[in-house]
Amino acid sequence: MPVRNRIAELHPDLTEWRHHLHAHPELLYNVEETAGFVVDRLKEFGIADITTGIGKTGVVATIKGRSSGSGKVIGLRADMDALPITEATGLPYASTVPGKMHACGHDGHTTMLLGAAKYLSETRNFDGTVVLIFQPAEEGGAGGKAMCDDGLMERWGIQEVYGMHNMPGLATGQFATRPGPLLASSDEFEIRVTGKGGHAAAPHETVDTTLVASQMVVSLHSIVSRNVDPIKRVVLTVGTFETDSSQSNIIAHTATLTGTVRTLDPEYRLRAEEAVRRVVEGTAASFGATAEVIWTPGYPVTINTPDETAHALDAAKAVSAHVIENVDPIMPSEDFAYMLEQRPGAYMFVGNGDTAMCHHPSYEFDDDLMPAGVSWFAEIVERRMPAA
Repeated sequence: MPVRNRIAELHPDLTEWRHHLHAHPELLYNVEETAGFVVDRLKEFGIADITTGIGKTGVVATIKGRSSGSGKVIGLRADMDALPITEATGLPYASTVPGKMHACGHDGHTTMLLGAAKYLSETRNFDGTVVLIFQPAEEGGAGGKAMCDDGLMERWGIQEVYGMHNMPGLATGQFATRPGPLLASSDEFEIRVTGKGGHAAAPHETVDTTLVASQMVVSLHSIVSRNVDPIKRVVLTVGTFETDSSQSNIIAHTATLTGTVRTLDPEYRLRAEEAVRRVVEGTAASFGATAEVIWTPGYPVTINTPDETAHALDAAKAVSAHVIENVDPIMPSEDFAYMLEQRPGAYMFVGNGDTAMCHHPSYEFDDDLMPAGVSWFAEIVERRMPAA
């Protein structure tokens, strides 16, 4: 079944909503205006069961089907926050807020879930309950975790949960996902190296932290090539290198490195931290320096459960003739992973066409994909909770 006629009819409304959200981006948990816009639309649709303030500024709403004898409860999630990026698209509805931009398409995700809410509230052609999850702070704030910590799954009795993200490079409206790991975990590290500073003319009287930290950079990158199974995916990046010296003839007393580790395997996520600490401590000791590793856990691996992935793909095939059933996993991270740690579910990519990549100042969300995305949300509900 292609895009439903009623959903196709909603396209002008969807476009208007999306352009409004795009012009008024908000960051992290500070999405009060966006959440207010969501609540206003839900009330217009006749949805009365709306709760705000979940995960600080998240919105949760429920829609009952024509019957609820099945007892099934399906969660559908969209993210609301933007990025601290100055927009460079020149669009007539470009961001009106300096230094903030919907450069990842969350305005489109929110709009598609609103479209599904309108359609499902009108038709109610299902047996069970839909829980609409509008989440703040996906972009580095772990809003998904905050909502789960506020009892999202337990309070609303969610049994399965589904989410979606647009994907530049895939044809507009094409769907793609896979069972198992789909997106990587992302952890951050800071390494503080302390030696003994001094004059460049007398290096023998110093412990040169620039040299020590440089050796650490080289050795850290050997972790992936020599400590990781070649068929596993781990990416380690040292992103910054700073010392406390600002003169060419001074040997620094301290040096600081920062970076990230990404992996698709929870076991290697633990192994990577152990390896980083071992390499750093061993390298520092070999030069007579000291070093401290500050490890900051980030988002977990996004892991789709097999049965729910099959349901997500069935829904996609009902909407589009172009579906990739076992797409290659990618190394960005996504905090929908926290929801998938608590409930079975699946995350789906939907094509955004040949556009700039997400997080780029020239990124543009393709409004033409929205009817397909709305239809996918609706198909999930009606297929997983068929009307009696």
